[in-house]
Amino acid sequence: MYTPIQKSMLAPAHASLPHDAEVGALQVPHIKRCWARWMSTRQGLVAAGAQAEAHRTQIVLSALGVGLEQTMQYVMRQAPDFATFEDWIVRTGGVPDAITVERLQALVEGHPAPQAFVELHAQIDAMEPVLDADDLAHWETHGYVVVRQAVPAADSAAAAQVVWDAVRADPADAQSWYAHAPRNTMVQLFQHPAFEVNRRSLRIHKAFAQLWGTADLWRSTDRCGFNAPERPGYPYGGQGMHWDVSLYQPIPFATQGILYLTDTPPEQGALTLVPGFHRRMGDWLSQLPADAAPRQQDLQALGATPIGADAGDLVIWHQALPHGPSPNRGTRPRLVQYINLTPAHVPCHEHWV
Repeated sequence: MYTPIQKSMLAPAHASLPHDAEVGALQVPHIKRCWARWMSTRQGLVAAGAQAEAHRTQIVLSALGVGLEQTMQYVMRQAPDFATFEDWIVRTGGVPDAITVERLQALVEGHPAPQAFVELHAQIDAMEPVLDADDLAHWETHGYVVVRQAVPAADSAAAAQVVWDAVRADPADAQSWYAHAPRNTMVQLFQHPAFEVNRRSLRIHKAFAQLWGTADLWRSTDRCGFNAPERPGYPYGGQGMHWDVSLYQPIPFATQGILYLTDTPPEQGALTLVPGFHRRMGDWLSQLPADAAPRQQDLQALGATPIGADAGDLVIWHQALPHGPSPNRGTRPRLVQYINLTPAHVPCHEHWV
């Protein structure tokens, strides 16, 4: 008997994407390809290799001073042509400087980095270690490390003021903390000179270089966060414990980082993670029932620990650790800036678990 093929049963059409090296007016490679991928997604088409290219997309956009999420939202909502997309990049992140464009071209073409970056990386290599032997041992055992005084007090305070201004709140007026605070703790602000100062911190660069084993790293352009204390009518609304990576084993080595902009004791909505879980995750997964969804388990019960630290301290953790903000049961808001540095090439599983 003939059975009509339902539309949902049809295999999705596949999209053809521009070559990575194809450029537009900005002479920046890769961005036309990622723009075309998102535009294809809007049209219901499938372009292979999304996971494999995700890291390159993130570092290219970050180098241009725009965040991945804000860029995707713009393209998916506005459906700009490519010239308009490039104009948006300039309006949002500024005109890319020539040396950054040269580095991006070298990345895609497989050429050596420009001399200015070679010299920067040599400078980082020559610095005294930021992480001592105890820090590195703690990293190996627990999968996270706190970089004390990662940025000067003045720089963390300047970035904190940017966050206060973004949520239209006054540090001295507790009533002002709630009207415009994000319920999920994330403030969708990526661009500000004070944030850029912290991203370019040599001390932060050195700490990441010690963990990655190379100074040839790319800075992230990420957002900030504001987590107000819970009160009647204002329960915690942030994301629970989670991973930002596929759980397909083995999870590749990669870092994540958060800079505290104000003093943050553990009860004040501090970053919470499961120390050492990168060393036992495979065993944990293998012991789950066959039909269990790993991300839906009680991750708090695995040993979740809030990591308090001072203003200007940076927490770096292994991406295999379950993590998340926590309910703020302190007396002050938690203000943070997300910062990460990674090499150009980081393994990524195409299969999402």
